[in-house]
Amino acid sequence: MSCRPDFMNLVYPVITMGRGTHGGSRTNLLGNTPDDKLVTLFSNETQVTAKTPPAFLAHAKDDTLVVPANSRAFYDALRARKVPAKYLELPSGGHGLNGYQGPMWDAWQAESLAWLAEGKFVPAAGQNK
Repeated sequence: MSCRPDFMNLVYPVITMGRGTHGGSRTNLLGNTPDDKLVTLFSNETQVTAKTPPAFLAHAKDDTLVVPANSRAFYDALRARKVPAKYLELPSGGHGLNGYQGPMWDAWQAESLAWLAEGKFVPAAGQNK
């Protein structure tokens, strides 16, 4: 039995440990002055292969805590390796999508469920298994 997940559902994720990362995450994970090799190793956009699970990413354009470039870089790396992926860039909501409520929160959930059904990871709405 494989430990590889069937898919990823990432909402405002910290992806890179390089330029554009969330500083607190980088420091907490890698220390104050990490070696360049460690930064590359823990930058998820540099680790994508054809065997990486399909991914749905959602990020608000106005997220200043974890900038959308994180999701874009990972999405671009997935697409470059022909891994199925969808990137939903929301017009607003910041980090936390307005406190985990409202139209942006609802939008990522609806889009995610549609993507999961399209990929046959879950039954389509209204269908039983």
